Amino acid sequence: MSAVLEVAVVGAHLSGLPLNGELTALGATLLRAVDTEPCYRLYALPGGPPLRPGLLRVPAGEGAAIATEVWAVPLEKVGTLLAGIPAPLGLGTLRLADGTTPKGFLVEAEGVHGAEDVSRFGGWRGFLAARAA
Repeated sequence: MSAVLEVAVVGAHLSGLPLNGELTALGATLLRAVDTEPCYRLYALPGGPPLRPGLLRVPAGEGAAIATEVWAVPLEKVGTLLAGIPAPLGLGTLRLADGTTPKGFLVEAEGVHGAEDVSRFGGWRGFLAARAA
């Protein structure tokens, strides 16, 4: 197996969702599903389609555990992944409940102004299911 970078996704890149094909086209493979530590808020960002979330790290006691998937992205394809990430999103280091700290999608604090906090759903799939109901 070639060298990979573990990348955690929380929204439209999840398995079966609209942007997952961007990961699979890079040869990325799903490693595991795991929640974050409870130090994040998840927001439904304005714009789209597709609907996109923003994951923001917050102070202890103010966050929730958010569902993620961790993907193995071939190192030689990471630049392609980075080049396609639109503002206010970026990659940073996430803290997951299993003790790992992969890179993952985060949102800049400025990007959540006017966005809906959807943390109460525990993840993007929960938010989408509630929205569809």
